[in-house]
Order: sequence, then structure tokens, then C-alpha cells
Amino acid sequence: MEYFTELIHNYVLMAAAISWLAAQIVKTFIDLLINKELNLERLVGSGGMPSCHSATVCALAVASALEYGLGSGIFAVAAIFAIIVMYDARGVRRETGTQAVIINQIMDYFSSEHPDKIKFTQENLKELIGHTPLQVLIGALFGIAMGFATYPLFH
Repeated sequence: MEYFTELIHNYVLMAAAISWLAAQIVKTFIDLLINKELNLERLVGSGGMPSCHSATVCALAVASALEYGLGSGIFAVAAIFAIIVMYDARGVRRETGTQAVIINQIMDYFSSEHPDKIKFTQENLKELIGHTPLQVLIGALFGIAMGFATYPLFH
């Protein structure tokens, strides 16, 4: 039980976790407003507005800075980690989603035009994987705000 108590009182960990959860809820609500139906996969899925990856790592970096200082090694690691994660979400993962769209179109075409010749055994690839630059930016700002907002809860 002592381990659990230590975990829930770890401000750096909880700031990141709370930011992730809040961003996932916001993303689900935005998706509901846009698509007019509740998609519970948005609560845990990747992609969409805001970037939960960006929110999580930025809250982690802010919490590390507030807890250990800007000159600490822990903040340096968290900041570099945040930069890499946001770059990946905007770049590599977004391109993967774009490629999935095209592959799914190819699969749909051949499945409908030549069902007797080609049988795909796999379902369509997940297309909503990465983020636009705006989604990353909004997620980063959300995470920074959450890092500051959660600080009083733990101190």
C-alpha cells in the first residue's frame, strides 16, 4: 500500500497522467461535437485534437521544471523527450496515417473490383494515428497549462 501512496503523491507522474486523461476527455468531447456521435475509442485512441501525446510530455516537462528546477537533469531529459515525442507525432506518425488511407483505398478497390482474385485477410489499417501541427501545438499548450494547474494540488 505504501507504493501506491507514493505513486499517487508523485507530482511529476500525476501531472502527466492527469494531463493525458484530461486531454483524452477533451478530444472525445470535440469528436462528439464534430461527428454528432459518441465514439468511446477516442478516450484511448491516438490522433485527433488535442494531441494527448503532446499534452502528456509537456505536463511532464513543466512538472519536472517546477519540482526539480530548470537546471536539473530530470528536466533536461523530460524536455528532450517532449521534443522528440511531439516531432514524431507530427511527422512520422502522421505520415503513417496518410499512408494507411491510401493502402485502405487500394484494398477497397481490389476487394470490390476483383473479389475472386484477391482476398485480403486483414481489416483496414488505422488511419487516425498522427497529428497536424495545430493539434500538436494545442496539445503542448494544454499540457503546459495542466503542469502549472496541477502543481497546487500536490504542494
